[in-house]
Amino acid sequence: MTEFSLSDVLALLGNPETYGVTGPVDRLETHAAYVFLAGDRAYKIKKPAQYPYMDFSTLEKRHKACVTELEVNRRTAPDLYLDLLAVVPDGQGGLRLGGAESEAVEWVVMMRRFPQEALFDRLAASGGLTPELMDGLADAVAALHDKAEPSQTRGGRDAFERYVEGNAAELERVIGTVFEAGTVATVNRLCRAALAQAGELLDARRAQGLVRHCHGDLHLRNICLIDGRPTLFDAIEFNDDFAIIDILYDLAFLLMDLDHRGLASQANRVLNRYLLRGGYDGLAALPLMLACRAVIRAHVGARLAEGLSDDKADAPVDEARAYLDRALGYLQPAAPRLIAVGGISGSGKSTLARALAPSIGRAPGAILLRSDVIRKRLFGVAETERLPAEAYDWQVSIRVFEEIERQAESVLRQGQSVIADAVYGNDGQRRGIAAVARRLDIPFDGVWLEAPPAQLEQRVATRKGDASDATVAVVRGQLSGIKPPQGWHRLDSSGDAGAVLVAAKQALDC
Repeated sequence: MTEFSLSDVLALLGNPETYGVTGPVDRLETHAAYVFLAGDRAYKIKKPAQYPYMDFSTLEKRHKACVTELEVNRRTAPDLYLDLLAVVPDGQGGLRLGGAESEAVEWVVMMRRFPQEALFDRLAASGGLTPELMDGLADAVAALHDKAEPSQTRGGRDAFERYVEGNAAELERVIGTVFEAGTVATVNRLCRAALAQAGELLDARRAQGLVRHCHGDLHLRNICLIDGRPTLFDAIEFNDDFAIIDILYDLAFLLMDLDHRGLASQANRVLNRYLLRGGYDGLAALPLMLACRAVIRAHVGARLAEGLSDDKADAPVDEARAYLDRALGYLQPAAPRLIAVGGISGSGKSTLARALAPSIGRAPGAILLRSDVIRKRLFGVAETERLPAEAYDWQVSIRVFEEIERQAESVLRQGQSVIADAVYGNDGQRRGIAAVARRLDIPFDGVWLEAPPAQLEQRVATRKGDASDATVAVVRGQLSGIKPPQGWHRLDSSGDAGAVLVAAKQALDC
């Protein structure tokens, strides 16, 4: 029987005649795979490689990994992952693609090809990550996590101890060549301290079923735009320790990647959208999770630099150091603060709150608690579904503001800042939100937005697809009965949103 080598397989997959196409076949290479782009398809094979965390050294192991790759990625991208094909002898001394599995000499995952411009890292570079795409991305991640299988045997404190100690060993290995000893020592000490504080929470989250079979490698290069929808692909298939993790740790890779690229607004929007689905109980562990993700990228970059000549190593070394600096920032976060943004309906409260959030407190910014959204959730309806008039009577409003205060206190106790977004039209509501900050001994600021009545009415009358049910009649009623609060920063919001944001940041010193 003829023996076939890897080069024989690569030659077959690099030949346009294999696929019946006339154009060139492009070949991409990663540390673990070869990908061939032909026509409207992509064909991927595993390298016969073995690393401490990944073993593709035999045909049987590569076959199992390919089967698993299809299985885990069809959860999020069923239209992208099409089939598993065998490379078999053609009976004439060569190879062909497709044939009996029993004759396979290699295995190929066939995928639907998409333009490289559809990758989210490309969209990020071109300024294409719109708020709508970020909302869709957060929903896609949440949908995966909602249906993912829980595990009680992985995750928790033990898993993070392995992450922290493994990261420490990798950083210490390149002290002097890539990283400074003092920085490495500080990062390792702070990671261990953060783990000591979060350990019980991590175990509790595992007990609650929040360690699940996730994506595992959730950064922008593994997300693409397919048929107008953010689509997660290339999930971890080769190591369950990397894939069966805390769902917030899965999200943390995406948040860190956005933050590292200077996209703090996008990271904050994803976090806020995602947490609306499952609550805020894991936030105390988020700095550790973000730091672990950044440290991993730092030492992976350091290893990459080791294999390059001096003139080519500068860029990955600089990148590795930037990741380590980012990890240090996550481990030395800004203290939490509470901000309330109030004003008559149409004054631009939610616009300002959203714009302020990324720059308030620790990364990736403040949690937004909006009365309109909380009211809709209390009634179990979609944000844009209009509620009946009785949903706005005083008893319901008391419940809404009590819920804002309860959630704000929970989030602040975990170290994350909060922006509460509501009209705040009476003294009781204003005293209630300020009292949360006093109980926790943290700073509180109120911001009151003002605009001419005609402008408020016009904004409300033309608003679409928003959680607010306010009407022109509601605006007129508020104008006749609400007085600005004492001690809050009063800002003119009649101008463009950018000018209002600048004024608010000056008032809040942020």
